[in-house]
Amino acid sequence: MKKFTLLLALIFTTISFAQTITSKKEDVSPAQYDLIQKVNQFYPDITVNKTITNFYADGTIIDSQQEFDLSGSKFTSYKLGIEPDNKKLLFQYESPETGKVYGDVSVFKGNVLRTTFSDKTNQIEVSLNGKSVYLKKIK
Repeated sequence: MKKFTLLLALIFTTISFAQTITSKKEDVSPAQYDLIQKVNQFYPDITVNKTITNFYADGTIIDSQQEFDLSGSKFTSYKLGIEPDNKKLLFQYESPETGKVYGDVSVFKGNVLRTTFSDKTNQIEVSLNGKSVYLKKIK
């Protein structure tokens, strides 16, 4: 009887915490577009795109990713993600010219702060409103 009760408790606990995750390709929301546009003003390598794939857990956005048509561009891969609060953007791109470059851009009190990691040059760079404030080469 104890095993049966334990099994039922486990089943009902698992079912109650299950989430339904779905994705939809949609137009970017005004808040998402404002973030991308503000970031693009200072960092033009972050591309403005008007469509996005939003990932939902039980009706709430948990992640957003943009996809790009890379044909005719210098990039071999380009990924852009937006956090649910629309204050942080994650990026990763690769090209023969730059190698793999990735990092994040945050908006804080009207300022745009970017942290960039470059595999090809082994550099970490921190920029504020488009101007480099810290650059370190990793050996």
